[in-house]
Amino acid sequence: MPRLVKDPVRGNRVSNGPTDDGRNTRWDSHREARRAELVEAAVAAIDEHGPSASIADIAASAGVSKPVLYRYFSDKDDLYRAVGHWGADEVVQAIVPTLLGDRPVRARVERACTHYLTLIARHPNVFFLLVDHPNNQDPFADGKEMIAAAFARTLNDALSELGVDASGAEPWAYGVLGFGLSTGEWWLRRQTMSKAAVSRHLSSFIWNAFEGIARENGVRIDATGRLSLLPGRKA
Repeated sequence: MPRLVKDPVRGNRVSNGPTDDGRNTRWDSHREARRAELVEAAVAAIDEHGPSASIADIAASAGVSKPVLYRYFSDKDDLYRAVGHWGADEVVQAIVPTLLGDRPVRARVERACTHYLTLIARHPNVFFLLVDHPNNQDPFADGKEMIAAAFARTLNDALSELGVDASGAEPWAYGVLGFGLSTGEWWLRRQTMSKAAVSRHLSSFIWNAFEGIARENGVRIDATGRLSLLPGRKA
């Protein structure tokens, strides 16, 4: 409940705390929406000018002045972290629904790899900004946590349904994430292989790792992608 205090100028009593009429909530929603618009403008500027795009470039892309931009982001690093969140969300939205689809498991992995490579090829400068971070502050740190957590939940849920030990889900998820980032960077920088070929090799590595882990834990993956316990194994 806000406390009423006396206004030293007008003499009337005013609240010195938040109101409960929803105005703060509306302002927070507006601020988040505006931040999201500015992040989209930052992505467009980085796409156009490269990973070294300046705040002036980003402000021009957004159609605002630099002081306006700094109303929503404390500094350049804060803006880059927001871009990192944007990139992570794009990856999760592109990959996780595919992994949870109804196709055979290997087909899901292959499609997820293709979606990932398509995404980073669409925004290579943003990808380089997030993986290089020359100022020693990783703008993608929180984003990587978000992606790894989504991968870990997917693996954990799949194995837990069978009553199989899923304690390795988190380190496996981080391993896949690191492999995907390094492979994606190699491909974008070298351009010595087609996207289809890279996707095939990337998905083959991930698939064989997953199948080996599954079998080691007594899980069989049939041709339709369904998981089941091997004969003689109990959940």
